[in-house]
Amino acid sequence: MNGFVWQWPVVLIVGAVLIVLLVLLILWLTRRSANKPDPGRLLSPEKRLKATLAAQNEQNASASDILNGPGKTSHVKKQKDHLFTWGLKGRITASPSAARYRAYRIGVAAGSVLACCALVGSVCLAARPSTVMPLESASSSRDIVLCLDVSGSTLPFDQQVIASYLELVQNFKTERIGMSIFNSTSKTVFPLTDDYSLVKQELRSALTALDGVATQQSINNMTPKQYQNLSNFLSGTQDRKNATSLIGDGLVSCEAMFPGFSASAQTTQARVSPASIVLATDNVLSGTPIYTLHQAMTLAKRNSIRVDGLYTGDNQSLNAATTSEFRQQVKWEGGTFSTRQNGQSVDQLVHSIEKQKIEQKAKEQTVDLDDQPDPWILVLGLLFAVLFLVMGWVKR
Repeated sequence: MNGFVWQWPVVLIVGAVLIVLLVLLILWLTRRSANKPDPGRLLSPEKRLKATLAAQNEQNASASDILNGPGKTSHVKKQKDHLFTWGLKGRITASPSAARYRAYRIGVAAGSVLACCALVGSVCLAARPSTVMPLESASSSRDIVLCLDVSGSTLPFDQQVIASYLELVQNFKTERIGMSIFNSTSKTVFPLTDDYSLVKQELRSALTALDGVATQQSINNMTPKQYQNLSNFLSGTQDRKNATSLIGDGLVSCEAMFPGFSASAQTTQARVSPASIVLATDNVLSGTPIYTLHQAMTLAKRNSIRVDGLYTGDNQSLNAATTSEFRQQVKWEGGTFSTRQNGQSVDQLVHSIEKQKIEQKAKEQTVDLDDQPDPWILVLGLLFAVLFLVMGWVKR
């Protein structure tokens, strides 16, 4: 659901004070005692002339009061009172000038109201009205690297992992995906890319190369062409003698595929897009690696790369020490560890990992703040336009 917020609410408080002050100022300036009109100015020219003559007569009469007494000026005084006293409204309110004065007061009142409304609109606009919009997690941007152990015992499960991601990539929109395979050395099959045509082509080629490695019997029954395809796919992963499945080295090679990776990082490095690795291995080490699994996981953590572990060994080794170490290291780094122990297929495990990544992304970024000034600008423009019209009419 969309929400409405003020980004700068303190402006509303300041604006409210200004509006109250403006209203008080208008009330003070337009108080009745200060705005009673001069009756003489409301009279027509003929009546104003009579009033002037009456005033002159009164002055003359005042001079004669000293000699003749006040009684003789009573008639002139009554005439002046009749013309100028505010309480006697008959002749004044009946004049065209009085009607114009009433219209003037109405115009001033309307202008004052419009000015207050315009100030209210200006304050609201200055406070930055905004809406809270939910983010679409379905199209979240992520970087994903498939990091596959291709030692002999894991090849059948690698094929299933690749097949699962070939299906998942159909729904990818802004994600970038890459793949690296390793044994004693590592090989980048394809780098991080959002060219899904290339990704699908490479994944299909990998599936074709791994076709026929389900069991040792199927490997023995490979045709020369199949064996050549497999050999081409695995070339570059067995360049060190007397060593196989160097998991730590393979994981660091996968981490190095992410932009900004630092092998010497000592603190956690910020990352713009979430980065994750799906590490598929049985964690059976043979040889002396440059990086242990723990060292590789530490580098991943410092570079803000999430590692999800997928155990691809046989069921007999589920409770082995190497499997327990694999689980502990993945959990410590912050990823999820999955096995086929509960009867789930590799495809189900891969889908479960991807679902958790999307849910985590949705939790980290659930809303977005979007400025919405348009309706306020429209209302403010209309208020000012009407205010200028009213003020121009009042001035005339």
